[in-house]
Amino acid sequence: MDTQERMVEALLFASSGPMSVREMAQRLPRGCDPAEAVRALAARYRDRGVVLEKLGDAWAFRTAPDLSFLMQDETVESRRLSRAATETLAIIAYHQPVTRAEIEEIRGVAVSRGTLDQLIEMEWVRMGQRRMTPGRPATFVVTETFLDHFGLESARDLPGLSELRAAGLLESRPQAEGMQVPLVPQDEDDDLDDGSPADDLFEDD
Repeated sequence: MDTQERMVEALLFASSGPMSVREMAQRLPRGCDPAEAVRALAARYRDRGVVLEKLGDAWAFRTAPDLSFLMQDETVESRRLSRAATETLAIIAYHQPVTRAEIEEIRGVAVSRGTLDQLIEMEWVRMGQRRMTPGRPATFVVTETFLDHFGLESARDLPGLSELRAAGLLESRPQAEGMQVPLVPQDEDDDLDDGSPADDLFEDD
C-alpha cells in the first residue's frame, strides 16, 4: 500500500461521515490523487470484514453486508398489560375455551379487537377450535408460552379464586350463570397498569 492510499485510508477511518474525493483532495498534500487511492482501497477491502462503499458522491467504510448480522443488538421489550387485557387474559385462562361473546358477558363491557390482538401477539393466547353452534364462533385458549411464563404445567395449576380473592386481586360482582370469575369493573380504555405484564395477576401477598 503506497503512502497516498494510507493517507486516504486514515481520512476515511477517522471521518464521522462519508467523504467525497473533493474533500479528500483538500486535505491531502499537493500532487496526490485521492480518486486513484479510493479505487485501490475499494479493491483491497473487497473481501474484508470492512468494505469501502460509494455513497452518492462520497465514500465510507462499512461492515461487509454478509456480516451485518453480527452488529444486531437483541433487546427485550417490557410491555405492560392494560387492566382490560389482564381481565381478558384471566377469563381465558379460567374458562378456556371461551368465545369473545362469553368474555364480554363476564366482563360486562365490549372486548376491543386490540386487546385480543395484544394477547395473541405476546403469544399468551391463541385461537382454539370453533364452537359447533350457530355462526361457529371462534374460541380462545392460553398457550404453552403463557404457562411457561407463570411456571405452570397446565391451566389446572392456576391459583383458585379464593386465593386470588384473599390476595385482594379480585372483587366479586354479579356474573352470568356458569361464569364465576369475579372481576374489578373496568372500562376498555383504562390506562396501563403499573408493573410488568400481568405480574400481579397470579401472585399472593
